[in-house]
Amino acid sequence: MQLKSTLLIHIALLPVYITVASFFGIIPQSYNLASLFKLARTNLPRLFNQPNLSANLTTATANATMSNGMKFVGRPSDERGNADHDWLKTFHTFSFAMYQDWNHEAFGPLRVINEDRVAPRTGFGTHSHREFEIFSYVVKGELEHKDSMGNTEILRRGDLQLTSAGTGISHSEKCHGGKEVHFLQIWSLPATARLQPKYFTRHFSDEEKKDTWARIVAPAWEEGVKNVRETDGPAPVQSALSLYATLLSTGKTLERPFEGKKGYIHVVQTSGYNPNKSQGATVKVSGPGYEELELKEGDGAYIFVGQKGNALKVENTGDKTAEVLLFDLE
Repeated sequence: MQLKSTLLIHIALLPVYITVASFFGIIPQSYNLASLFKLARTNLPRLFNQPNLSANLTTATANATMSNGMKFVGRPSDERGNADHDWLKTFHTFSFAMYQDWNHEAFGPLRVINEDRVAPRTGFGTHSHREFEIFSYVVKGELEHKDSMGNTEILRRGDLQLTSAGTGISHSEKCHGGKEVHFLQIWSLPATARLQPKYFTRHFSDEEKKDTWARIVAPAWEEGVKNVRETDGPAPVQSALSLYATLLSTGKTLERPFEGKKGYIHVVQTSGYNPNKSQGATVKVSGPGYEELELKEGDGAYIFVGQKGNALKVENTGDKTAEVLLFDLE
């Protein structure tokens, strides 16, 4: 009865939610009303079969703090929000658009991880954002970016673009060329409000990421991070967040000590769109405290560091190269 009452309240407030989402640019203009209802029908059944993840996260935080060991809470690929709009096949790690799950709203400054595949000659039309740090990590294909600051760019594999939306920008992201583009769209919350909008691009080759952690995004205020539009080194983000990427070969193991209190790891779904149980490249993650977790393509995990400096170990236990993103968060 309580769940039914809560659901009715949320339905009554739906116009408010849509208005707020539109204001913050969470619903792209490319979504029409029919596609929004289609996405709602896809994800509504999840409301009636949700584990109490919030309690799990709280318990993991407490246990990690008390033991100084590392704790994980898995985020299986097939439990992410997802939708197939024909032109767009998308997964949402956190609540986004019509996928709303109070267990997955944000993690530290990290607010959005969308894994998107956009069909040729389609994409997200011009829409606006403010007070978000928005970066795109291109996995395959070509992504066309245009924005109200005058930036026009064709992004390819290995490219990363970061838009510091600040007081407000408008932009479009579309598939360029005749093949689908696969990219991750990531948002974080800035540490300072009302910043001047800025745009940055970086490129990291496969060789630079092979069996090592390439730091591709870092806090703008850290020493050595270059606040210029296009250069080498990590892109400067106005958040307490670092992002590392690797292409981990079969049988190889990497370690990464954390600077922050928490982290998030995501295995990119490089083998193709799969809304079902995860398959493909496989890694095993572990840390102090001997906790282990297996992740496949599309899977992720919340990481509770326990003690500053604790190192995460990632081992490729499968038969394919694994493309892995690792966030170090306050």
